[in-house]
This record gives sequence, C-alpha cells and structure tokens, in this order.
Amino acid sequence: MKFAIITHVIHGNELGNYFGYEPYVREMNLWIKNVPEVIIVAPIDSTKKSSIQEFYQHEKITFISISNFDISSFKNTLHSLIVVPRIVWKIYQTMKNADHIHLRCPGNIGLLGCLVQMLFPSKPKTAKYAGNWDLTAKQPLSYRLQKWILRNAFLTKNMQVLVYGEWETSTKNIKPFFTASYFEKDKIDVKPRKLEGKISFLFVGTLSNGKQPLYAIQLVENLYKKGYNVQLTLYGEGIERGMLEKYILENKLENIIFLKGNQNQETIKKAYVENHFVVLPSLSEGWPKVVAEGMFWGCFPLASKVSCVPNMLENGKRGILLDLKLNQDVQNIESILKNNNLYQDKVNKAVQWSRQFTMDVFEEEIKLLLKS
Repeated sequence: MKFAIITHVIHGNELGNYFGYEPYVREMNLWIKNVPEVIIVAPIDSTKKSSIQEFYQHEKITFISISNFDISSFKNTLHSLIVVPRIVWKIYQTMKNADHIHLRCPGNIGLLGCLVQMLFPSKPKTAKYAGNWDLTAKQPLSYRLQKWILRNAFLTKNMQVLVYGEWETSTKNIKPFFTASYFEKDKIDVKPRKLEGKISFLFVGTLSNGKQPLYAIQLVENLYKKGYNVQLTLYGEGIERGMLEKYILENKLENIIFLKGNQNQETIKKAYVENHFVVLPSLSEGWPKVVAEGMFWGCFPLASKVSCVPNMLENGKRGILLDLKLNQDVQNIESILKNNNLYQDKVNKAVQWSRQFTMDVFEEEIKLLLKS
C-alpha cells in the first residue's frame, strides 16, 4: 500500500530523516507503522530539529516538498496565486499514485486536498479534522468550507472523517475520534494531590492570544491576592512571551509565576504528575491534548468551553469549565480549593476517563480504518 499524507505541518530534514511537530508525528507514526510505503506532501524548511519535534519512524518515505502559503495580506495573496497551481498539481499526482489518501485538516493545504480528493471517488480515504468540529463556531471561511466538503456525501466519497467529540448534525462518514499521548505501559498509579501547602497550577501551550496564557496568569494572580498560597508555571513559547514577562514584572509576580519555555515530553509529564491544576483558557481547540494529558496524570483540569471540552469534562463532573469571566472563574476555583474531597473526587473521575484513551487503543482503531 502507498499511503499518502497531505498536510500543512512544516517539516525538516536531518541526514535524510524527516521530522515535524512531535504530537503530530507521534500520531502519524502509528498510521504508517503497518504500511510499506509512505508519501508525504508538505512544506519543508531548513531549521534544525527542536525539543518539540520528532522523527518519522519508517524505512521508505518519499517526501514531496510544497510551498507554504496564506492569504493574510495582499502580498501573501498574490504569492498564493503563483504557488497554488503547482501545489494542486503535486497533490493530484500524489493522490493518483496512492492506494490510500490521508488528509490533515484544517489548514490551507488541507483545503486544497479536500478539493482534489473529489477527483478520486473510488480511492479509500481518511481525513483527520484536528480542529473544532462545532458547526456553529465562528471560524475562518476556509475552515467552514473544509467542514462542508468533508461532510458532503456527494462531494466526498469513500472517506472516513475523524473528528473530536460527538455532534448531532454529523453525516454518516463522520467518525467521533480521539488522540492519545501515552501507552498502557506508561500507566503508573497516581493519587490526587492534597490541597495543602503550595497549590501549583500549570499552563502548557503556545504563548499566543488564542491560548490566553495571560488569563491563566490573572487567575492565579487573583487567587494570590485573596490570600491563597499558589503559583503558576508556564511551558511553551510564542509571540506573547515579552508581554507576559513585562506583566509579571510590573505586577511583582516573579515569586509565583514562572516561564519555562519549550520542554520535552518527559519534563511536561513530570509537571503533570507534580502539579495540582492544569489551566487551558483557550479560545479555540480541536482535541485539547493538554487537558487529556493532565487528566491522565491526575492534574485537575480548568478549561474553557470550546470544541469537545464539555464532553471531556462531562460538563464539570471531571473538572471546571471556565466561563472566561475572571471573577466568576476565580470563585469557582475557590470552591474547589476549599473542598479537598470534591477536588479528589473530580480528579479520580478525570483519571478514570482519560485512561481509556491510550496509544494502544488508538493503534488498533487505526488498523481498522486502514482495513475498511
């Protein structure tokens, strides 16, 4: 089988070995584990591998490089008009030669893949929509167009579309799915931390407006001002780091707020095990792996009501759903800080739920998809 991947993820090459964003590549390694030949159509650049990137594990990969593009400005739009025809041609040629087509959406390359796949109605296909599948969510036109094409049984044939969460408006080719981070062998007994001494909060993600790290800081800042012995550690990098550093200095929070930058998976795992709460006040998510991973290691989730988060937290039975209204959210967190039994009950439910979704289960599900 020639398994073709069409993706917007930017890749790198080190001595003939291709790498990309670690959670994505770790998942893709399960997809390609049992196929003899892989074709990847994706952008590539010359940057060196970082701690948050991982190598593909496969002996026969053909990499077809395409340009990255966007239409965020007039200049970029003109550039897109030049490069898109060549990208479409490469995608078409790849799909023509492939036995199975796999699209990664949403993204500009994913949109082109959605359009080109219509020319191959008889070929088996899968698509992973790694964004918010909520059809009522306010999203860019390209995202909404990808959703429309993928769920349209006339335009999209012989394809299973994997989405996060269960949605009442789904068509028959839409399959609720999940993403895993850990194997069965990784499981160790975890117990809810006691709410005593220093209460530690954790933020893991890009330091960008979409993830709202400042809101996470303000939550902990307000608890601190109310007399709680709290601290927050943030893992990740992004364009807002400078602004966050300035905020921390101006508000004299250096003793309770710590920026640790990008770290490898093992360091993050240790942080999940040691901290009391994981905070994700994000404005948009697909599968919020930070929440799932935190729950797996007994870290109480505080997450905004986006995408499948309400389902993951069972509408608050396995954590707290943030309203993104500072005073209200602080009060809701206080209600947990004052009730250790409630904290432990919710953590135990979170652990039990999240540990259903392991890489072992994920791999078996992928095998079924490739056989069907």
